[in-house]
Order: sequence, then structure tokens, then C-alpha cells
Amino acid sequence: MFKKVLVAEDMDSINHAVAFVLKDLKIAQVDHAQYCDRAWLLAKKAIQEGSPYDLLICDLSFKPDYREEKLTSGKDLISALKLEDPQLKVIVNSIEDHPQTVRELWASGNIDAYVCKDRTGLKELKEAILNLNEGANYNSPSIEKILNQNNVLTLNDFEINIVKYLANGFTQDEIQKELKNKNIKPSSKSAIEKRLKELREEFRANTNPHLISIMKDLQLI
Repeated sequence: MFKKVLVAEDMDSINHAVAFVLKDLKIAQVDHAQYCDRAWLLAKKAIQEGSPYDLLICDLSFKPDYREEKLTSGKDLISALKLEDPQLKVIVNSIEDHPQTVRELWASGNIDAYVCKDRTGLKELKEAILNLNEGANYNSPSIEKILNQNNVLTLNDFEINIVKYLANGFTQDEIQKELKNKNIKPSSKSAIEKRLKELREEFRANTNPHLISIMKDLQLI
């Protein structure tokens, strides 16, 4: 069984519930961090001391406050820690269940389990830990159902980026330049115009601002 676990979660009630599950599994050391930067510092210190964490249990969204954080999301934290310690096992424990988010996280290769916070979330979290301990991955049943849906629209980096840049006030010439700088292909202005037109049709949007609004509502950007 895992001996050293880091929990990145900003809600006290969830922290207490997760701590109860970990205590039941007789995990020797459990540390909690309510901010991503704090979690990163704890993990970095543990690595430097030659005693890294075996497992990270991480939420995806953290409510901002007066602190100026470098890492503002669980996704950012997971990516940063996996660069530091590729052997770290990661369980996402989140209410977020949008197909785009779930599929992107699994595609990144940075996670080993995805648990949905719902009525049976704690039971599923325990199952996830036991599965990971045996060398297997895990998804909550609701997450597994999402992954098995073939008719769910997901977008690639090119599509996501062009709409994000539009939302931030970039012109198409500026978007073309940014895509080239990031080596995202295609990056031509004609490809940008064509895909925006197709996206407007797919989402039944009348204008680009309408498209941005719809995609934000669907949490695609």
C-alpha cells in the first residue's frame, strides 16, 4: 500500500473525508495542501530529501483568493509534478466531468485514475487507490461512461487555441503568428478562417462572439 500521499484540495470538508479514507487504508503519512503552489513546494521538498510522495490526489479547480499563485489549477500542478517525478501516481478527484477535460487528462499520460465527486465518490476513491496499488488504472463508472461515448464532440489544440485567442481579442493575423510560434499546425490564415466557419456551423453560432459564448458555456475553452 502507498506510504506517503499528498492531497491537493481547497475544501476542508473534502479534505476531512479523503483523510478518513486514507486512514482506513492505514496509509502512514498524509499531507494536505489547499493551494497548488503549496502542494508543489511540499512535493519538491520531498523529492530533494529523497523521500518523494507515492501518490497525489488532486482536485482540478481551486478557488482564487488574495494569494498570487503560479500554478492555478490541478491540471497545471499535475503536469509540473510529473515533470519532477514521472513515477508519481496521480488520482484526479473532481466534480468536473466534461468529456473534453477527461479525455485530455488521460491523453496527457499524467494521470492514473479519475474519480468523480458525487454520492459514491469516497467509495470510488478507495477503489481507485486499491487499483493503483495493484498496478491498474481506474475510472469512476460515470467517467468510464463518458469515455465510451462516441458521439461526444472534442476539439484538438488547433481548434481550442484559435477560439481562445479570439476570446482574448486577437485578430486572425495575430492568431496566425501565435500558432506559428507555438508550432501548432495548421497555422495559415485560410485554415483559421475555414475552421472558424466550420465551428460556427457545428455549434450553430451566428458570429464569432456567439461561438465563443457557446464554447465557454460548454466549458470547451
